[in-house]
Amino acid sequence: MLPPQGPPLRGVVFAQPVTGSLHGRDGSLAGATYLAGVSLETTDTPSKVKAAVRLTAPETPALVRHHRRNLGDPTYRVILTGLAVLLPLLMLAVAGQLAISAAPALKKFGFNFMFTTTWDPVAEVYGAAPMIFGTVVSSLLALLIAVPLSLGTAIFLTEFAPRWLRQPIGFLVELLAAVPSVVYGLWGVFVLIPLLRTVAVPPLRAVLGWTPFFKGVFYGNSMLAGGVILAIMIVPYIAAVSREVLLAVPSSQREAAMGLGATRWEAVWSAVLPYGRAGIMGAIMLGFGRALGETMAVTMLIGNRHDLGASLLQPAYTMAAAIANEFSEATTPMYLSALFAVGLVLFVITITINALARLLVWRVAKGAAVGSKAL
Repeated sequence: MLPPQGPPLRGVVFAQPVTGSLHGRDGSLAGATYLAGVSLETTDTPSKVKAAVRLTAPETPALVRHHRRNLGDPTYRVILTGLAVLLPLLMLAVAGQLAISAAPALKKFGFNFMFTTTWDPVAEVYGAAPMIFGTVVSSLLALLIAVPLSLGTAIFLTEFAPRWLRQPIGFLVELLAAVPSVVYGLWGVFVLIPLLRTVAVPPLRAVLGWTPFFKGVFYGNSMLAGGVILAIMIVPYIAAVSREVLLAVPSSQREAAMGLGATRWEAVWSAVLPYGRAGIMGAIMLGFGRALGETMAVTMLIGNRHDLGASLLQPAYTMAAAIANEFSEATTPMYLSALFAVGLVLFVITITINALARLLVWRVAKGAAVGSKAL
């Protein structure tokens, strides 16, 4: 194919020769090629080609500026790396500040701080065992109530609900996470506690009153009330993550089970849930971590009594509630240090549980597309 005839086109290079190769045996051009619209005959030497390039090339070749280093990409990479490193550094800074502030109390009381029950600001004697016990037990009670409700909601929305009903119900469930904690607390004081006192507690005491868990007089503010309000608050978190995990299960799992004669429920129970077990456990642990750190609603309902007791009908205390109630009243350095030590224990427990939950969710959410859904 020959180039078009007419005046030469300056700055345009025909990169592929028309015929033959560039150099013959005698050092001249074998065949013919065209450079910037200039015809180069077979007798032209390579020096003439170079001269033609110098004459026809533009003075400032804008098309070859890619040889210059692009500073945008490295700058963008450095900024993103700095932002990504900032969050772990912030977490380390918080942990370091808590450890430094808690050092006097931990140095004086040692590990007994987490296993003794005395909390006496006047005598400067502090033990966080009732707070740790109340935090863990109220969160476990919340999981006991919330997990069946959350999993039932997730399974219904992914497997059984009509398409027109999935989005409205899912939206309403997730909307519970947007309700402020203090609103939950007010609702618990004026609605939940009277409901428990008149409807739930009498039959529970009649059936399970012989156990140590339902002994004593129920005044309202109690471990039971705190656990129930926590359960309501963590339902949207567990349900939302569990729903995404179940959606990530391949359809082939369901089809294979139903192809073997399983009913819809048997396919869910035997194929879908086992496949997403790790992700569901991660969702449960995320809810557990959320319940451990809840403050305002629990403070308003749990009773705030620094004591150990097996009965769910009696008042209790949590670490978050203790910090919220007593931080403004801490007037001595040791009192402040003891509260910082409580915060450090809560920080370590919460971070550990949330890290384990993330690992479990990542285990089931392998791959970019599935991981984005499940997380």
